[in-house]
Amino acid sequence: MTNPQRVMITAGASGIGWAIAKAFVGQNANVHVCDIDQDALEKINTTNISTTCLDVGDPDGVDDWFIHSLNQLGGLDVLVNNAGIAGPTAPVEDMDYDGWRQCVTVCLDSQFLTARRAVPTMKAQRSGAIINISSGAGLAGYPFRTPYASAKWAVIGFTKSLAAEVGPWNIRVNAICPGSVAGERMDCVIAEEARTSGRSVDAVRDDYVKMVSMRRFVEPQEIADAALFLASPAAKMISGEALSVDGHAEIYHSE
Repeated sequence: MTNPQRVMITAGASGIGWAIAKAFVGQNANVHVCDIDQDALEKINTTNISTTCLDVGDPDGVDDWFIHSLNQLGGLDVLVNNAGIAGPTAPVEDMDYDGWRQCVTVCLDSQFLTARRAVPTMKAQRSGAIINISSGAGLAGYPFRTPYASAKWAVIGFTKSLAAEVGPWNIRVNAICPGSVAGERMDCVIAEEARTSGRSVDAVRDDYVKMVSMRRFVEPQEIADAALFLASPAAKMISGEALSVDGHAEIYHSE
């Protein structure tokens, strides 16, 4: 009988992160999630999930989270870097630097901050899986969402570079690139795009659906299924990949 996996997930109290956390618990893993949303964390009462309130853009906070979590879990088998924000929607000339910087900090810098703490533990045990959540926007241009797209492109570069770096220690690093995922966050993205473009929410949503060959949004559980696979022995020779889970979305933005 194999030992339960020890899993850490950023932004794990809702949305995709929560779906991933529940999926790992369903495989008898011991999971520790962090999230900036204290109210969402307080609603978690699932066995095998412990929590920490954390801003993943805070280097000292991330360091403290790892000290606490590694002590609690007794090691680390899987790190899921899920934290991200939509960032501003605007032409680049109208975008302020603070909005750009915040988006890049949460979507990209946080993955560096967690990886640099996870890698020494994984090297010591000569095993581990790091799963970075990128986006379909990390594979194509995304006008008026340049901070988000830029950060998600960088996540893939970080993933491939780190995979090459830590592969000799039997550590695998992969990225998942979700398409449009059903839920509150996508609703907010659509509402903001409708506001800035002067179009209706329904028209914007319809365009997003039409971009997908399978004509529907991705469910959070379908991202969780991909994470389970990449963390499993079935993916033991998969590393440095950017796995699209998007229903075949060839375009990520409409005019």
